[in-house]
Amino acid sequence: MSTDPTSTPLPSPAESDHQLVERLMAGRHRIEEELGKVIVGQREVIEQIMLALLAGGHCLITGAPGLAKTLLVKSISQIFDLHFQRIQFTPDLMPADITGTEILLDSGAGRTMTFVPGPIFANMVLADEINRTPPKTQAALLEAMQEHQVTAMGVRHPLAEPFFVLATQNPIEMEGTYPLPEAQLDRFMFNVVMNYLPEAEEVQVVMRTTSGRPVKIEPLFTGADVQRFHQLVQQVPVTEELVTYAVRLAAASRPRQPGTPDFVNDWVSWGAGTRAGQSLILGAKARALFKGRVHVKLEDIQALAAPVLRHRVLLNYRAEADAIRIDDVVQKLLDHVKA
Repeated sequence: MSTDPTSTPLPSPAESDHQLVERLMAGRHRIEEELGKVIVGQREVIEQIMLALLAGGHCLITGAPGLAKTLLVKSISQIFDLHFQRIQFTPDLMPADITGTEILLDSGAGRTMTFVPGPIFANMVLADEINRTPPKTQAALLEAMQEHQVTAMGVRHPLAEPFFVLATQNPIEMEGTYPLPEAQLDRFMFNVVMNYLPEAEEVQVVMRTTSGRPVKIEPLFTGADVQRFHQLVQQVPVTEELVTYAVRLAAASRPRQPGTPDFVNDWVSWGAGTRAGQSLILGAKARALFKGRVHVKLEDIQALAAPVLRHRVLLNYRAEADAIRIDDVVQKLLDHVKA
């Protein structure tokens, strides 16, 4: 831990919820400083991943190769002192390669079957290029994401808490991939899009990575803090009117329903389900807490509409023919649905 007097201290055993929130507020700039040691730009991406972490949700990260997705996720895990594992998904990856398997061991008193945990037994798991592995292996990951457990040979093995999956998809190469089914996509709280950096920031990356030594990230929080953040986020108050707005926003994306706007009927083949409304509210609560507020505002929901909806709304061939992107549809939904 840094000896810098301006550093955010780790918790005391008797720390109250109020003190924990104050430490988060005081530590926001320190988080930016620590990540700034290795990551240039991508502020919106960092914030969305942080919000998912505070709310206890999983993230799907979409971006071209070479944008430091792995470095970003690993650095965030170091800030929160979480056990990090990276799994490279390939077409020949089997479920046991992720979850672990039972092997026969000689203990001296005889041979016994012993479960050897796989890389999924970590606090933060980066599933790299998740759409390159077959559905059977994806299903093994889905159980871990939803149930926070692994089943091997009929025996349930709970995962350590907190547990997060951050999966990446390469939007360029689609040949030889296995698109994620809607049920699995729905388990991701956010779909975070990483774009190329502006020229000035890309120059910084090249300068930094071609000179000097790697910089160490200092931990500011612990896994126990993260679990308490989950509870605090749940307690952030939100009005029924804002919850209604979030539900209406998700419902407006469903084609061929009463009151559905014409552009949705024209361009959308499948809309967002109930989990979209839940993710909007839970993410908005986390954003309010992260911004130093004790209540949710309309701007919190609207700011998270794109990462919540872009992987839950499926566009049809007509939208593709009209060169309509999913973010265009989300913006039109925001313009259409009034608070």
